[in-house]
Amino acid sequence: MPQETKSVPRTDAPGTLQGWTVDAGDDALTKAALEKAFDYRGDVTITLTDGRIITGYIFDRRRGTALADSSVRLLTAASDEKVRIAYSDIRRIEFSGKDTAHGKSFENWVRKYVEKKLKGEKAGIESENLE
Repeated sequence: MPQETKSVPRTDAPGTLQGWTVDAGDDALTKAALEKAFDYRGDVTITLTDGRIITGYIFDRRRGTALADSSVRLLTAASDEKVRIAYSDIRRIEFSGKDTAHGKSFENWVRKYVEKKLKGEKAGIESENLE
């Protein structure tokens, strides 16, 4: 697959990385994808070079000068176990879980608040399910 097509997000949910898959082929692409995965608020599925597949939430990352001395730590979905994975051991990254914060920005909250007020409906400061 050409490099430029691997770095273009293909998403299942517009406006989020959910569904985006990256085949880790070069150092820069791998580092960039893992930075996005660290900021992602859903689970990711990582396929390792030995074929193992680990799904979980990335809660920490250590950036070194090379892939071998950089790592991510995941809280696994299956057992809540904390796992450290070296960037150099990653073959594929998939943004597999739902982005729990998608569509829940402050701007969306304000827009919904104003819409309710203009309709004469009760609008409060409490959080709402904006899905």
